[in-house]
Formats: sequence, C-alpha cells, structure tokens
Amino acid sequence: MSQAKESQFQKDHVFELSQAIDSGSLYQVRQMIKTLPTAGIAHLLESTPPKTRSVLWQLIDKDAEGEVLQYLNVDLQNDILSALNAEEVIELTEGLETDDMADILQQLPQQVAGEVLQAMDQQNRQRIESILSYAENTAGGLMNTDTITVRRNHTVELVLRYLRRHDTIPEMTDNILVVNRNDKFLGILPLRKLLVSDPNTPVKDVMLVDVEAIPVNMESNQVAQLFEQHDWVSAPVVDEDGKLVGRITIDDIVDVIRDSTEHSLMSMAGLDEEDDTFAPVFKTARRRAVWLGVNLLTAVFASMVIYLFQDTLDQVVYLAVLMPIVANMGGVAGTQTLTLVIRSLALGHISPSNSRWLLIRELGVAGLNGALWAIIIFLVALFWYGDLKLGYIIAAAMMINLVTAALAGAYLPMFLKKINIDPALAGSVALTTVTDSVGFFAFLGLAQAFYL
Repeated sequence: MSQAKESQFQKDHVFELSQAIDSGSLYQVRQMIKTLPTAGIAHLLESTPPKTRSVLWQLIDKDAEGEVLQYLNVDLQNDILSALNAEEVIELTEGLETDDMADILQQLPQQVAGEVLQAMDQQNRQRIESILSYAENTAGGLMNTDTITVRRNHTVELVLRYLRRHDTIPEMTDNILVVNRNDKFLGILPLRKLLVSDPNTPVKDVMLVDVEAIPVNMESNQVAQLFEQHDWVSAPVVDEDGKLVGRITIDDIVDVIRDSTEHSLMSMAGLDEEDDTFAPVFKTARRRAVWLGVNLLTAVFASMVIYLFQDTLDQVVYLAVLMPIVANMGGVAGTQTLTLVIRSLALGHISPSNSRWLLIRELGVAGLNGALWAIIIFLVALFWYGDLKLGYIIAAAMMINLVTAALAGAYLPMFLKKINIDPALAGSVALTTVTDSVGFFAFLGLAQAFYL
C-alpha cells in the first residue's frame, strides 16, 4: 500500500471509529480494531481525543495491548502506565522484546519498575538490567540481548542442527554471531552462506571477519549513520573489551531516524517530539509557557535596542515602517544557514577541518545576496519616500545584517553543541535575538548618524 493510500486508510478509520463510538456500536468498533495491525491501532489512539481514546483502549484485545503500547508516543505511554500496578504491567508487557521492555520500564516510577523486575525470572531480569545500565541514546540503550552465537570451530551441520532445536529465531536475524569461549566477538556467519555451504565445512572457513562491531557507548545517531552507510539489517554490539553484549536491528534504527527528524522539527518551536497531540489544555499550556517566556526575554532585548534610538524614531517617523524589513531579511537568511548546519551536524558532515570552508562559503553567499537585495531595497526606499539618504541607510543595514546572519547561522549551532546544548532547541531563539538586535541597531544607528 502506498504511503498516500495508507494515510487515507487511517484517516477513514479514525472517522468511521468516531462515528461508531458516537452511535454506541462498540461491537462494530471492536471488530474494526481487530482488522488493524498493532502499529495501526497505536496510530488511531494517537489520532483521537482523550474521551474516544479511553474507549478504544478498553476494546483492544489484552494479548495485543503490549504490542500497541510500544508504538505509542512517550506522553501517551505515561498516561496508560500511570494507571497500572506492577502486576498489570507484567501482564501487559509479556512477550515483548527485551529492548522494548526496557523502554517501557524507563517510563515507570522507580518503585513500580523495581517490582516488575523482581517479578521476572533471573535470566530476563539480567538481560533488561544490562540494557537499562546504558544511556537511552546509545547503542547499549538500543540493543537487544536476544542473540544466536556459535563457535568458529563448529561445522555448518552442527550450526544447522542447533538452529533446528529452536521453535523460532529472533526477528531480523540475517547473521549468526561468532564468538570465542569468553564471548569475544570474532565475526558473523551470514544465513545466506550458511544455507548453501557444505555441511562439513567449519564455520571459520565461511564466516566474515572484517565486520565492524558497534561500541556499546556509541551515540544512537552515529549508529544510524553506520546502518545507512553499510545497508545493515542487524549489527553486533560489543563492550570496551570486545565482548559481545547484544545486537541492534534495523527496526530500532528506523525509530532513531524518525525520532531525530521529529526532534529537529519540533525543537525549533520549543516543543517535544513526544508531546501528545490531544493532551489536556493545562498540560499543553504549561509546557509551552516556558518557551514563550524565553522568547519574551529575547523580544524585550530587541526592544531595548530600539529604545536606545527613540529620539531618532521621533524625528524620522517613517524609519519605523522600514525597520522590520531589515530584521526579517536577516532572520530568513540566518535560518537558511542555521538549518543547513544543524542538519550537517546531525549527519556528521561538519568537522574542525571543513568548518572554516563552510563559513567562507556562507559569507560569500551572504555577500552576493546582501548586495542584490540591498540594491533592490535601496530602489524601493527611493521610490517610496524619495529620500536618497534613507536608501543608502537601509541598503547598508541590509548588507550588515545578512552577513551577520550568515556568521550567526553557521557558528551558533557548532558553539551550542560544543557546550552540550541542543542546537535544534536553542539555535532558532539565539539566531532571532542576534538578527533582530543587529538589524535594528545597524539601521537605527546609521539613521541617527545621518539624520541627527
């Protein structure tokens, strides 16, 4: 099904379910839900207001609740989990992969999470605790400890007999991982080679040893880049001593890429990518209030710059008409550079060796665009007010602000990242403060010099 058709299918289901719930036909709703995959049910829950959502959750089959839960955003997960005790959480999450189970446990209060862990058998508890010991945004936090390992001296026949003893093998298994007696990672045995090799062939003769294992503390974005570069379906994860501790699969990487994209988009507005679209008014207002307060402070700072030139504005009133043009052009130009640099940082394209070249390029672009639009705004001001002096002032201010915007857009993200502040979150506010303040100061400062 194409993405457009799938999206329309989901919209139609949301509408049909809403109508069925409003009419009180809960049996029809339950039957409709059963026709959807778990990810589709999660999408429906996220696409409905709280009243309808609570009804839908009650109609989901108990066996499917855990699978649905793992696809929900963190905000909605918290709402559901907060109403459950330890026994209900255990029942809900039974059968989930260890990495998915670890993600859910991180959303629980510490006491409840501890009770859930204590109720597990020792093997599962150790697996989940090993994942929880790593930061969520690292390879260790992404990995699944459910792996199949063999020794290099085993024969292909022995490996095949070993696999046949299992009812199933872990999902996304495209390779068998080869380790020594101390679980040190040695290489991989691809299933495509295993199935066509002579049964008497030792694993060491068909295994691949030039395989890049992922360090357990590598950041998730870097892991995603490796998957993209190598077209991996799965990859082994090793600790500092080269010991195999788990593996990461492509479905986890898709989540990383999606979350990273949503984070970059939502952070520019001061929002969290995990925010619930249909969260209550008070909760939503409280979250947005902080960011609005930050923006108010930056706006007050820009207003203070204007206040410094109040006498100039009193003398030449039409400066107030043209003043926003300079600030707005600087903001747009700076945002273009800022967005490019934030994306390049996320992809790992920028390093100390090439940042200077990027800066020079952006200054060149700003210089050309600055000259072009300075000439245009000069002609506009001249035609509008017939004041040659005003044309020179606004043209010069435009040039100054566009160059400043390029500098700020290029260097702010790198500086913020260096001091461990998310550029996607703080970059746009900092840039707006710079371009507005410099634009107002340049325009009004030049006007004061020429007119007073």
